[in-house]
Amino acid sequence: MRKTIQYSASLVLLVMLGACANTDSKPVVAEPTNEEINALLMASFKEKGQAKLDRIKQTELQQACSAAETAPGGLPDAKRTELQDAALAAVKYPADGKYLGDWKAGEKVAQTGVGFQFSDKEGSEAGGNCYACHQLAPQELSYGNIGPSLQQYGKLRGNSEEIMKYTWAKIWNSHAYNACSNMPRFGAEGILTETQLKDVMALLMSPDSPVNK
Repeated sequence: MRKTIQYSASLVLLVMLGACANTDSKPVVAEPTNEEINALLMASFKEKGQAKLDRIKQTELQQACSAAETAPGGLPDAKRTELQDAALAAVKYPADGKYLGDWKAGEKVAQTGVGFQFSDKEGSEAGGNCYACHQLAPQELSYGNIGPSLQQYGKLRGNSEEIMKYTWAKIWNSHAYNACSNMPRFGAEGILTETQLKDVMALLMSPDSPVNK
């Protein structure tokens, strides 16, 4: 009888420990859907001035690149090629066929980071903020390294028609050569005017530019 009582007590203790373990375990939480994430993003921002909520909406390319970050194998090669070809086909080259403007004005564009913020005057010219990601002129000591160094860009590559077109297209829409590039689409999104794009081109390509010294 005594052994039976001890056995029963032990069984009860095991059940109680199991119950405690179940109580302490964390509940399974389902991963949020893309729709729920987008709804949360939309709810967390408010429009102010020229900064509108439509900026949160992703393009087809951005959606594909976001999905590829968690997909096995990343972005499929066929899809990457399709997106890059579409971006390249949409590039608008200079109407007058001239690629180079004023490199001194291009340096100002590269140094300026204002534009399209709610605090900026709507309609005012934006900057390229190029030094935030690239090394350019050697006298500038403060620059980012998210992108490659562009020092001596034109000196190393020359000024052939192919290089001019490639460089213009890269600035116009970087996705033309790298589908999931982090570089802003300066021309495609109307961030920089055609004149500003020519000035940045001159900063990169002109032999008189400090970039090529």
